[in-house]
Amino acid sequence: MLAWRVHELGEPATVMRLETMARPDAGPGRLVVRVAGAAANFPDVLMCRGLYQVRPELPFTPGVEVCGEVVALGAGVTGFGVGDRVIGGVALPHGGFAEYAVLDANQTFPAPPALDDAEAAALYIGYQTGWFGLHRRAALQPGETLLVHAAAGGVGSAAVQLGKAAGARVIGVVGGPEKADYARELGADIVIDRRTQDFVEIVKAATDNRGADVVYDPVGGDTYTRSTKCVAFEGRILVVGFAGGDIQSAALNHALVKNYSIVGLHWGLYNAHDRAAVAECHRELTRLAYDGAIRPLVSERLALADVADGVQRLADGKTVGRVVYVAGEPTS
Repeated sequence: MLAWRVHELGEPATVMRLETMARPDAGPGRLVVRVAGAAANFPDVLMCRGLYQVRPELPFTPGVEVCGEVVALGAGVTGFGVGDRVIGGVALPHGGFAEYAVLDANQTFPAPPALDDAEAAALYIGYQTGWFGLHRRAALQPGETLLVHAAAGGVGSAAVQLGKAAGARVIGVVGGPEKADYARELGADIVIDRRTQDFVEIVKAATDNRGADVVYDPVGGDTYTRSTKCVAFEGRILVVGFAGGDIQSAALNHALVKNYSIVGLHWGLYNAHDRAAVAECHRELTRLAYDGAIRPLVSERLALADVADGVQRLADGKTVGRVVYVAGEPTS
């Protein structure tokens, strides 16, 4: 089979190599799938650079979430059969930027019938992260104002749609007019281009100086610091990630005097601590997809040969929306 492999750490376009290798086997508790779609995520970039909390041994194939057809089951796997269409998280080093990938059975779910392969491939990580962040951690309520940073990115775009589905008023922050158009298509009520506009002032004006009830922040650094200037009384700032590259220090005295909460979200921990909640979340996301309330907006569908270039453009902040490898016929 063909697979993109990383033999040394660095920028994706430099270290990812398309190679021929043997199809992986399904070990205990795992499944082998023929990849139908694999979405690019920022963790793929960070793993190529050696900067992610998960550091697979070299060489490895990136691509952390996939939609595929089950072709083999490992020992102890129940609830799935050969031919099933599934989505889930990969078992590294056999990631999704390949013709076949390995999934952990505990992180595998039926693919929502309402979504095509590319859309389904982009559902698992971003929308699970958004659902747990907005509902379980921040307790977002109908009628509240939700401020979403990087609203045209993978996790940000999911938060916009999930916020609208929850009945919130959504303000999306993006970088550039093309990303602004994308955020509007997602359903954001107000879109702010951070390159030309001050999101703090616009949020204050849009909320009669009250501020945002929930801030969804996958960027960190100065974006987090400035968000504290426009968070509401009893607001919640969700710390989702640090795509901006800087990890900020929280001024706890400021949180005290303004009476807001700083809430951490590491969605991956739920797979270890509360798998039942992850399964329930998947059922809810499947329902929302069926009802048309959520649908990943796939802006680019890549052939296998173009994956490294797509991941590099994601790393450079040059992509808009979800970028997904969509498989053709496997070579073997």
